[in-house]
Amino acid sequence: MSEPSPTAPISPHAHSGRDEKVAFVIMTALLLVAPFVIYPFFLMQALCIALFACAFNLLVGYVGLLSFGHAMFLGLASYVSAHAAKVWGLDPALAILAGVASSALLGIVTGALAIRRQGIYFAMITLALSQMIYFFCLEAPFTHGEDGIQSVPQGMLLHFIDLSNQTILYYFVLAVFLFGFLVIYRTINSPFGDILKAIRENEPRAVSLGYRADQYKLAAFVLSAALAGLAGATKAIFAQNASLTDVQFSMSGEVVLMTLLGGMGTIYGPVVGAFIVVAMQQYLGQYLGEWVTVIQGSIFVVCVLLFRRGIVGEIAGFFKRSL
Repeated sequence: MSEPSPTAPISPHAHSGRDEKVAFVIMTALLLVAPFVIYPFFLMQALCIALFACAFNLLVGYVGLLSFGHAMFLGLASYVSAHAAKVWGLDPALAILAGVASSALLGIVTGALAIRRQGIYFAMITLALSQMIYFFCLEAPFTHGEDGIQSVPQGMLLHFIDLSNQTILYYFVLAVFLFGFLVIYRTINSPFGDILKAIRENEPRAVSLGYRADQYKLAAFVLSAALAGLAGATKAIFAQNASLTDVQFSMSGEVVLMTLLGGMGTIYGPVVGAFIVVAMQQYLGQYLGEWVTVIQGSIFVVCVLLFRRGIVGEIAGFFKRSL
C-alpha cells in the first residue's frame, strides 16, 4: 500500500477538530486562572448558565428543536437539589444527582409529548408545559412559594472536600461545567450526533434511511434536559438557594438570546453568549436597572438582522474565508 502524498490536502473536518481542541485548552486555562482576577461568585454563576445554554444549544442547534420552556429543567433540578441537601441532608454530589434525575424524568415525560409536533407547535407545547411546572413550583409545599429554599448547606463533598471554601467550590463548579461540556462535545461528534444533524437537515430522508427519528429526538431531548438539570442543581448548591427566577419564562427567553448571541450550532457559542449576558446583568444592572432588558432586546435584534451566525459563528466564518 502506497503512503499518502505529503502534499495531500488536509480535510476541513481535521482543521475543525484541531481548532476545537485548541480552543478547549485555551478556555480551560483561562477558567483555571480566572478566579484570581474576577469575582468567583460571578464566574460560578456564569459557568452554570453557560452549561444551561450549551444544553439548550444541543437541542436547537444540532436537532433543530426550539424549546420555549427549557427553564423548567433548570428550575426543577434546582429545587430538588436544594431540598435534598437541606431537608434530606444528602451529600452535595448526591443532591446534585437527585436534581439531574428529576429533570431527566421530566424530560422523558415532556419530550414524549412534545416531539409529536414540529416547529412552532413543538415550541408552544414546551412553553405550556413549562408554565405548568412554574405554577407547580409556586404552589408545592417543599418549594416555599415565592420565598424559595434559602440557606442551602454546601456541606462536605464526598465527606472530605469542604465546599464552604470558595476556591474549592469554584473549581468544583468548573469541573461540573467541563464534564457537561465534554459530554455535549462527545455527543455531537459521535455517530449519534451525525444522525441528529441528519434529522435536523432533512428528517424525511433520515426516516427513509431507516432511522427512527422520534426516538433519536427523544434521546437528545432527555440528554439536554438532564444537562440543564445538572446546571440548575449545581447552581442551587453554590448559590445556596433555589427560587422561581430559574423556572420563569424569562429564563427560557434569555437562554435563546445567549445561544443566538454566541452562535447557534457552534460548540463554544453558548458559552460566550452566556458570559456576555450574565456580565451585563451583573455589572450593568446595578447602574441601569431595568434598562438592561432593553439593551438585551436591542442586541437580540441586531444579532438576528446582522450577525445571524452569532459571535463565534462570525469569527469562525472569517477565519475560514481567510484560509
